[in-house]
Amino acid sequence: MSAVEGRVGRFYTSARRHPWVLGKVADWKIPLGPYTPAQIAVAVGGCFLLIKTISWWSWMGPLPIAAWLLTIWMVRRPKIRGRAPLQAALGWLLLGWQPRGGRIGGRAARDRSARPVLGGFTIEDALPHSPTRRPAPAGRRPSRRAPRRRAAAARPTAPPGPVSGVQQLLALAERNGVTL
Repeated sequence: MSAVEGRVGRFYTSARRHPWVLGKVADWKIPLGPYTPAQIAVAVGGCFLLIKTISWWSWMGPLPIAAWLLTIWMVRRPKIRGRAPLQAALGWLLLGWQPRGGRIGGRAARDRSARPVLGGFTIEDALPHSPTRRPAPAGRRPSRRAPRRRAAAARPTAPPGPVSGVQQLLALAERNGVTL
């Protein structure tokens, strides 16, 4: 006998295909069972409803009771998109319980609250020397407005000096006669 013939593989997927049922307790079997949880819920709820409304349907005879029994039989293997009704109802309940934006890492995903963005900036003149203000005449308060700009002809035409540190180093190197 070879090693291949001695190997036996078994799998039990048929046990997973059967629905969860109630029907056998020890050696005792429920009559006409087993029953699914949906059947038990319809049986209990229907019985309660029939008892409370007996004055409305008593003139029909056994017809409502037969409809109740037929309904119990019909819900033995119902499927809602491939799922049992109890699991489908639980899925809808959990879907309604979820936060609107979903979850991230187990917590509700929410947009961050709005906060003002505070910041500032400084505008510096590119020229090394800025024009000075004239003193206000006596008896008048100085205005808070910015001074008026002079015409372009009145400005000095000298090229601006070095502004950044690198430009200053280059200007210093040129004065000393160093070529780069």
